[in-house]
Amino acid sequence: MMRILFVCHGNICRSPMAEFIMKDMVQKRGLSDKVYVESCATSCEELGNPVYPPARRELESRGVKCEHRGARRMTVADYDRFDRIVAMDEQNLRNMRNFVGSDPENKVSLMMEWSGEHRGVADPWYTGDFAKTFDDISRACNDMLGQIL
Repeated sequence: MMRILFVCHGNICRSPMAEFIMKDMVQKRGLSDKVYVESCATSCEELGNPVYPPARRELESRGVKCEHRGARRMTVADYDRFDRIVAMDEQNLRNMRNFVGSDPENKVSLMMEWSGEHRGVADPWYTGDFAKTFDDISRACNDMLGQIL
């Protein structure tokens, strides 16, 4: 089973959006027995908080189920638990070094690299553009599934 972990700063916008978008794609393609997905934060600012309401609304408006969950922080053990660890932006990559070290197994990537772009997913907490974030994440998740399976 392929185990994927999506990572952002607070685990209330981008990484849970990626988690639920990917879970939706996996379920619709009948791959639930092949792919496991979670998300987490690099900071402890939002620990225990639910998905940010505008992110939840964007997911639901696109037909993606958003389960109740609380934000969690990445741990060193996550490196061994997951096959792919996907950061939403360069700052997340830097912050993840405390948890993944030098990435000896080459598990870490930037989200948009899965779509051939070396850039981060804009943080809708600051941009307010949850639709753009959804579109970027959806495209990258779709491309990732095509490449890993």
